[in-house]
Amino acid sequence: MDKNSKIYIAGHNGMVGSAIWRTLSAKGYTNLIGASSSLLDLRNQQAVKAYFAQEKPEVVIDAAARVGGILANNDYPYQFIMENMQIQNNLIDSALQAGIEKFIFLGSSCIYPKLAPQPLKEDYLLTGDLEPTNEWYAIAKITGVKACQAIRKQFGKDYVSLMPTNLYGTQDNFDLNTSHVLPAMMRKFHEAKENNNAPVTLWGSGRPMREFLFVDDMAEAVVFALENCLPDYLYNIGTGTDLTIQQLAETLQKITGHQGEIIWDSSKPDGTPRKLLDVTKMHELGWKHKVELEEGIQKTYDWFLENVNAFKEVKM
Repeated sequence: MDKNSKIYIAGHNGMVGSAIWRTLSAKGYTNLIGASSSLLDLRNQQAVKAYFAQEKPEVVIDAAARVGGILANNDYPYQFIMENMQIQNNLIDSALQAGIEKFIFLGSSCIYPKLAPQPLKEDYLLTGDLEPTNEWYAIAKITGVKACQAIRKQFGKDYVSLMPTNLYGTQDNFDLNTSHVLPAMMRKFHEAKENNNAPVTLWGSGRPMREFLFVDDMAEAVVFALENCLPDYLYNIGTGTDLTIQQLAETLQKITGHQGEIIWDSSKPDGTPRKLLDVTKMHELGWKHKVELEEGIQKTYDWFLENVNAFKEVKM
C-alpha cells in the first residue's frame, strides 16, 4: 500500500475511526480523508455517490455505524437495522460503482448465533438464532459481510470484513443510555466515587463472559488488512481471552478507585451467556493484540478524566 494512497475513513470522528486515523497517520499515511455527518449524511445514497465522484478515494474503510448497548438496541430496533443498512449499503455500492478495489468493512461479534460453540469461529455465521437484544444491529452487519463477500466472488475485488469483539478506549461513548458495558460501568463507578463512594447498581447477574479489545489494537488490525491482501472474506478481531462481567466490574472499580458496594440487578437482561472469538485465522496471518485489559482500561480512564466535562451526547 502506497503511503500516498487516498484513503477514505467513514466514521473518522468516532472511537474506532479516530483510532484508525491516528494509527495510519503515525505510520506515515499522508492522504487520509473523512467527512463529518453534518457534511455528508451516509444514509443518503446520492450524497455518498457524489462524494466518491468528487474525492475519488482509492481505499474505503467503513467504521461508520449506529451503535449502542443492550438498552439502545432494545429500544430503537428500527434505527439499528435500517440506518446501519443504509450507511453500509451506500458505502459498499458506491465503492463498487466507483471502481474502488479495496474496501474494509467493520462489523461486530454479535453477528454470530447466541448459542454457538465457544470460541466463535468465522464458520459459525448463519448457523443459529441471534441474541434477541441486538439482532437488529446483527442482521444489518451480516448483510454488509455478505455484500462484501458477494463482491469478492463476483468481481474479484479485495473487499474484506473484520469482526471485532467488544471494543473500548479513548473517545468512547459514555452516555449511560446508549453506551456499551465497559464505558457505562466506568462512568457509574467514577460518579459513585465522587458521590462519597455510593453503591453502584449494575445490570444482570454478572455471570456472562465477555472479551474486550482496546481500540488501538483494532486500528492495528485494520492497517494489517490494508497492507496485506487477506485470502478470506471474514476475520475475527479479538484477544482470544475473556472474563466475567463481575470480574470486569471489579477491575473497573479498582482502577477508578471506587470503594462502595456493587449491587447486581438480576431483573435486567444478561444478554448472550458467552461471546469469545476464535482469532486463530488472524494470528496465523501475523496480527495479534498488544494491549492487555488492565492497561487499556487505565488508558481509557486517564482519557475519561481529561474529558469528563466534554463527553459527546449520543441521541437516538
